[in-house]
Amino acid sequence: MPSALTVISFLLVGLWLVIAAFPFLWTVWGSFKVQADFFSKADWTNALRGTNTIAETGSAFTLRGYEGAWVQEEFWRAALNSCIVVFFTVVISLTFGTLGGYALARSGKQYAFWLLMAALVFRAMPHITLVSGYLLPFFEWNVWGILPTTIIVLVAINQPFTLWMLHSFFLNIPKDMDESAMVDGCTRFQAFRHVIIPVMWPGVITTGLFSFLLAYNDFAVTSMLLSEKNETMIPAIASFLGTTQVEGNVMFAVAAVVSATAPLFVLIMFFQRQIVSGLTAGAVKG
Repeated sequence: MPSALTVISFLLVGLWLVIAAFPFLWTVWGSFKVQADFFSKADWTNALRGTNTIAETGSAFTLRGYEGAWVQEEFWRAALNSCIVVFFTVVISLTFGTLGGYALARSGKQYAFWLLMAALVFRAMPHITLVSGYLLPFFEWNVWGILPTTIIVLVAINQPFTLWMLHSFFLNIPKDMDESAMVDGCTRFQAFRHVIIPVMWPGVITTGLFSFLLAYNDFAVTSMLLSEKNETMIPAIASFLGTTQVEGNVMFAVAAVVSATAPLFVLIMFFQRQIVSGLTAGAVKG
């Protein structure tokens, strides 16, 4: 028989899962309804029964929200822009992060500490503060509103994090591995590429995932630096909601939220082992 503490623990975990998952599950359900049901003030159970959805479409479920977002408003363009921004942000951040983290971890010089401290201060600054400094030169150079400038800014914001994460992983790899590889005839870079990187690959994947999430979910940078035709998914979802002057279509936003969130679940499930391995590797001294 399980102890009372075990039962209580399972109940608390189950309650937490329900509370955490409910908003997304409710949004997924509501994305197949019309606005009169999902935001019904008269009777919230209309969202469950689909009363107005049946009256308007003849079915309890409808794809109007998805059709409106992806076809009518061309949300696929924003999805494509997000893929481009995320891909290059992650690749560039990891490239410089692995090289810089390895160099700082192996240098043993005092300046390495101060470089990491400077990176930490830069990382702690609000994103909106950093973005405002880029606006004037981007306008003067006529490069505002395009994807490359946004990628540059996101890499600049993300680089301190990748440096710190990868630096800590490299510290947990004994220097003897580098020295043994170089004794066998490898150069420093060959030892880094063929010996060190395969060992700390889970750490690279973990850091890459967090870099992915930063670029994928960013709103402050993308909304300020991208024009309407080049906007990514998060600003596009915000535009569906409208403003006090312009009426939006909430159901387009609901469908777009589900479309943007679903890939994250797939990504986490696919890389869950590497993520856990990478996070635990950073806590174990090699």
